[in-house]
Amino acid sequence: MNILNLFRRQRVPRETPPSESGHFEVVLSGSGGQGIILAGKILAEAAAIYDQKEAVMSTSYGPEARGGASKTEVIISPDGIDYPKVVRMDVLLAMTQEAMDKYGGLLDEKGLLIIDELFVKEVPPHIKNILKAPFTDLAVEMFKAQIVANIIALGSLAAVTGAVSREALIQAVLGRVPDKALVLDRLAVDMGFKVVQDSGFKWRKGATV
Repeated sequence: MNILNLFRRQRVPRETPPSESGHFEVVLSGSGGQGIILAGKILAEAAAIYDQKEAVMSTSYGPEARGGASKTEVIISPDGIDYPKVVRMDVLLAMTQEAMDKYGGLLDEKGLLIIDELFVKEVPPHIKNILKAPFTDLAVEMFKAQIVANIIALGSLAAVTGAVSREALIQAVLGRVPDKALVLDRLAVDMGFKVVQDSGFKWRKGATV
């Protein structure tokens, strides 16, 4: 089943200007239960509502919801978006090997791959820009909650790409999660940024590391 959501930029008060990130075509992938659809909504809302960009999200689910590979596409642009589906993938987040196998071949050699190294052991040889992090292990060890692995991964994606600002991602997360999880998910965003900072990993769209 496909669901398409268009998130138009909204004018809301901001303490800081939106980041200049350019046009990004992002695929978030994993298995049912890992919060891939929620992650897509958070990323799109961070861009459109809080960074005042254009964003569109399309989600595929069905058999995926029972544990197979799941995919959410998010396109972010400071200008208009002409086509609502990913044509040339800039960033792929793969939380499982099955998702990696299914979508990895579609990533351009100059694109960015972000993987949960606990579950993804093999990647296509043409991919050069790879951020590996133990997102699930961190979620369990630091927060005793595997479910926030997707939020940690989103934090790392934002930190590396600049597709959305840190402030926007935090606001979008806090607007989506239950009240009882606000502190946990807020800290999970920070953990994602810390992963990138500690690793020293850098990537620029259109270039190889």
